Amino acid sequence: MSLKVIIIDHNPTRTAELEKAMNEIGHDVVALLGAGDEILSAVHRYQPDVILIDMALPDRDTLEAMRLITAEIPRPIVMFAEQSDTQTIHDAIACGVSAYIVDGLEPRRLRPIMDVAIARFRAHQDLKNELQSTRAQLAERKEVERAKGILMRLKQIDEPSAHAAMRKMAMDRNLKLIDIARTLITAEELLR
Repeated sequence: MSLKVIIIDHNPTRTAELEKAMNEIGHDVVALLGAGDEILSAVHRYQPDVILIDMALPDRDTLEAMRLITAEIPRPIVMFAEQSDTQTIHDAIACGVSAYIVDGLEPRRLRPIMDVAIARFRAHQDLKNELQSTRAQLAERKEVERAKGILMRLKQIDEPSAHAAMRKMAMDRNLKLIDIARTLITAEELLR
């Protein structure tokens, strides 16, 4: 499968080598970025499948751009560095880098490195989506419980009766239980 790739490198010679290697394994390099280029806007414009960064040691501006990309338009990011230290690696991972490869770039290693980075990125995105879904469900459950409490207090009924009344109201109006709960909460807030 051909991937759209953005290459970021401050060294034009390495950039040309990396572009050639990408083309040889069947990927399409959609943008070559160097020092001072606006990385985030290029990612928005070209919508790459993968971002490759090759530099001696990632600078703060590049790491900040990766953090913004991860927040706004998440993509797998592979970073090749000639040097490393523990703090830089931790910073890179915290900014959304999927793979941090030290000691240079070998074209024959590109495909497996990219495959692993993409797989790790997808697994991370799945976990992130699952966490967001779980948080949303928990928030909805709290709202339903709050609405049941309002009904129990106002109508002097027990919890199963309040739940049954909310379910019946939802079914009669072809709404979700959470919609009824939110309506009850809003009404209660207005009447305070």
